Amino acid sequence: MKKRILLLEDDLLLGQTLVELLRSNGYSVMLVKRGDELLDATYEGSFDLYIFDINVPDMNGLELLKSLRGAQDDTPTVFISALVDLDSISKAFSIGAEDYIKKPFFPQELLIRVNAKLGDKNSTIKYRDLEYDPKTKTLKRFAKTLALGEVQEQLFSLFIRNIGQVITQERLLECLEKPSSSALRVAITKLKQTTGLNIKNLRSIGYIVE
Repeated sequence: MKKRILLLEDDLLLGQTLVELLRSNGYSVMLVKRGDELLDATYEGSFDLYIFDINVPDMNGLELLKSLRGAQDDTPTVFISALVDLDSISKAFSIGAEDYIKKPFFPQELLIRVNAKLGDKNSTIKYRDLEYDPKTKTLKRFAKTLALGEVQEQLFSLFIRNIGQVITQERLLECLEKPSSSALRVAITKLKQTTGLNIKNLRSIGYIVE
């Protein structure tokens, strides 16, 4: 049975784009544009995941989730929003959100996060020109298989499963046989050259693939 997603997004173009992407990847998606439409949908049926924008007509996404949580609705929820202030992000998590994606974002990034929550953990992950099978640890670029060593594979697996999220240097160092900042920089440079991943260094924080 297909996993059901309820998407709250009043930007019709973005909403339709996300609906098409999610449906083409095996999900059942209902798109609503207003808070009252969303509440009606939750009363009439159950869903496996909510994806809420915050600034929508009627109640905003934060108020909606707070109301649903108060009604004992524990459906996993992802926010997608142009609001990037820490207060909004903090409030989203404090009322029970599982994830928060800042606009603008690549639709594929949302798909990766949805798959991480709802999909088969061993299903193939596709990102730009890369295709990765976590079960066999096979990586292809432009349909050509790439050979990664053990350290490179561990680093790549971390990055591909956490697109758009910061991975701390401490977590990445755990992938190395002889951990050091310089060894990590060398390993990441090599990984970028092999895979084409745009890995950015956030000084004193960690690394991220956007």
